[in-house]
Amino acid sequence: MMSSMDGHLCPAPRRVGIVHKLSSREAADTAALVTQFLRARGVEVTSSDEEIGRNVDLVLVLGGDGTLIHAATLLQGRPAPILGVNLGNLGFMTEVPQSELYSALEEVLAGTAQVSERMKLRVHLHRNGSAERVVDMEVLNDLVLAKGALSRMVELEIRCGGVFVSTLRGDGLIVATPTGSTAYALSAAGPIMDPTMRGVIIAPICPHTLTQRPLVVPDDKTVELQIRNDSEVYLTLDGQKGMKLQRGDRVQAKQSQNRVLLVRNPRIDFFGILRAKLRWGDR
Repeated sequence: MMSSMDGHLCPAPRRVGIVHKLSSREAADTAALVTQFLRARGVEVTSSDEEIGRNVDLVLVLGGDGTLIHAATLLQGRPAPILGVNLGNLGFMTEVPQSELYSALEEVLAGTAQVSERMKLRVHLHRNGSAERVVDMEVLNDLVLAKGALSRMVELEIRCGGVFVSTLRGDGLIVATPTGSTAYALSAAGPIMDPTMRGVIIAPICPHTLTQRPLVVPDDKTVELQIRNDSEVYLTLDGQKGMKLQRGDRVQAKQSQNRVLLVRNPRIDFFGILRAKLRWGDR
């Protein structure tokens, strides 16, 4: 288990990778300006996916939470901090608004920015009872098993730490990290967890039996899901990669030893983000 880095300082970077939202001209223009800003301060800059995955000290994300998840995937478990700058509305992970981009960069370059540590889940897919891993990937937010649009409900056997939990009949299931509690799991009536907490959310999607409610289980337990019927079912990882499953397939999710390190915005806390995003207290 890695020791917690929450609240630790982000070392001043010498090499910065920039990942921007590809569909946004504003993001591309901002990336070009930031590149000039950093190089004028003697910092190496790259936008190459390969270079980012191999040897940058910091990743600057210009976009939204989806762009940040993509950047985390590029790092492949390397503990390089990510500074998320949201070019639209405030994000749950991209905490820095565009207006504070350069002040945030100055803090990072001065070595005074703080880092928040987020857990990931490692996901294995075993095909129809086989021990062979068809999928071996990590997620920051969640994995989702969901039925096709016109197919009948899926039947899933759920185990946690090797212990039988229940058989779920419904539209599917979400297994989420604390960071992912404010993503799809929130729409499925799952709990909101502080993203620095330890735990894993198991949230049914439209369960046939309404007594099947979301669970929070220890993060040191492996969650295991097995398809028990012939419904058309898809596995989606962090909303980005998906594949069709079949009867007998077994999906395992367990805590990864890798962490995602996010540079914190000292001017807003988690509850402030929730108030801004969910409009708590508004009339």
